[in-house]
Amino acid sequence: MTTYRLEQLTVHHQAGARAPALREIDLVVAQGEQLAVIGPSGAGKTTLLHTLACAHAPAGGLFQAFGREPWALSGKARHALRAKLFLAPQTPPLPPRQRVVSAVLAARLPHWSLSQALSSLFKPVDPDAAYDALARFGLGDKLYARVDRLSGGERQRCGLARLLLSSAKVFLVDEPLSALDPALSQLTLSALQREAASRNATLICSLHQVEMARANFDRIVGLRDGRIVFDCARDDVSDAMIAALYQNEAVAPHPAQAHETPERLAIGACF
Repeated sequence: MTTYRLEQLTVHHQAGARAPALREIDLVVAQGEQLAVIGPSGAGKTTLLHTLACAHAPAGGLFQAFGREPWALSGKARHALRAKLFLAPQTPPLPPRQRVVSAVLAARLPHWSLSQALSSLFKPVDPDAAYDALARFGLGDKLYARVDRLSGGERQRCGLARLLLSSAKVFLVDEPLSALDPALSQLTLSALQREAASRNATLICSLHQVEMARANFDRIVGLRDGRIVFDCARDDVSDAMIAALYQNEAVAPHPAQAHETPERLAIGACF
């Protein structure tokens, strides 16, 4: 089963914008597949994830999710489709005065009645489930802490714990490691990948940490200037391709390739 099919997709940040944020995107993702999206700042990684979450309507091209075109559906049908998708932004929108347990259990709000939702604010409906989700990200001791007492990295992981309590079949995760040290980064990626595998959910994760992407994902998509530069199995992603992707960015080319031109570095990109 195919989760996503994108053909010559073009997306603008906002209606009327001249330059597209994404252009001529061709991408097919199977159900249960796990892939990393890498690229320099401003490449379009966040826009791509928001588009896949049905938050941005495309300006042109084909966009299908679960075999349906979301923007051709009624509002009600599109809302039902979105219930299968979980977008975890880099900075999760967690109410600062809320307790962590309530923030995590909010993932179940779509399945609760109004009375259940209100009562859970005063007496959490299933604190054990929230604890188990938090513990998988090393946050079990923060269950009853207030959100505004968490560090940036703890808030990120709190937002990801929500994902574990959702019923989503697609995890769209934006820069989940930006505020984490190497050990917590590996713990976080492992928790996401195990959960996705356990429910045959699709995981699409944008990352700045190139080596983490290469070490943990079988498929890597390189994005630059709103275009897909390469879409490869990780063993086919060379240092030269990474150097070309991040040309003039912080990631330096391998010394043996420093004399190569960008055109030559791009050779071998596999689509």
